[in-house]
Amino acid sequence: MIFLKLGGSLITDKSKPETPRLKVIGRITMEIAHALNQRSELRLVLGHGSGSFGHPPASRHKTHLGAASQAEWVGFAAVWSAAQRLNRIVIDSLIESGLPAIAFPPSSSTISKDGMLLEMALEPIKRALDAGLLPVVHGDVAFDLTRGGTIVSTEKVFAYMASHLRPDRILLAGLAPGVYKNFPESEEIFATVTEDDLSRINFKEAEAPDVTGGMWSKVQEALGLAREYPGLEVRIFSGVEPGAVANALLDGKPGTLISM
Repeated sequence: MIFLKLGGSLITDKSKPETPRLKVIGRITMEIAHALNQRSELRLVLGHGSGSFGHPPASRHKTHLGAASQAEWVGFAAVWSAAQRLNRIVIDSLIESGLPAIAFPPSSSTISKDGMLLEMALEPIKRALDAGLLPVVHGDVAFDLTRGGTIVSTEKVFAYMASHLRPDRILLAGLAPGVYKNFPESEEIFATVTEDDLSRINFKEAEAPDVTGGMWSKVQEALGLAREYPGLEVRIFSGVEPGAVANALLDGKPGTLISM
C-alpha cells in the first residue's frame, strides 16, 4: 500500500492563478500507469495539492481560519470550486493514461475540529481499492465544528487514512529534491530528517500563497506519521525529472527520508 501526493507546486505554476502544468501532469500520470502495470500487486491512493487553484482564493478569503459570515461562506465555496477544477484536470489525465481513477473530495466526506480531522468516510475508498480502482483525494475545504469551515491539506487526509489503511510508504512529490539543509545558501539536502534536525533546518517562506504551511508543515506532518507508525517510510522528493515518480513507486529511495 502506497500513498502518493503530487504537490501543488509540481502540478501547477503557483506564481500564476489557475495555471496547471499540463505536460507535467500528463507525464506523471503515465509514470503512475507504468508503475502499476509493472507491479500488479501495488495498491495506491493518490493525492494532490491545490496549488495555484485553491491557495489564492483561500488566502484571499482566509478560509483556513474559519467561515462564519455570509461573505466567508461565499469564499469557502469559491475555494471548493477552484480545487475541483484542478482535480478534474488530474482525474481526466489519469483516465487518459488508462487508469480507472475516481475522486473522493474531502469536502464531501470529512468533519474537522479546529483544523484537525475527526471523521472521514473511508469505506467507499476501501471498496474502490478492492475493486481495482485508483482513489484520488486532494487538498480541499472542510466543515469544521469549531471554525465553521477550514482547509484540509492532503497530508492531513493521508494522516487520517493511515490509521485505517496502514500504508507501507508515503511519497510526497514536489519541486524540491528533498528537505534542504540551508536553503538558499546551500542546495544540499538531508538524506534523513528526524525531530532532532528541525532546529537546524532553514524553512524558506513560500513566495506564492500557501495556507497549509508549506515545507515546514509537510515535515511536521511526516514526522507525526513516522512517530505513530514505526516502520512506515515517508519520503519527500522531486517529481520534476522524468521517471522520478515511477522510480519512487517501484521501490526507489529518492529525496529525504523522514524518520524517528
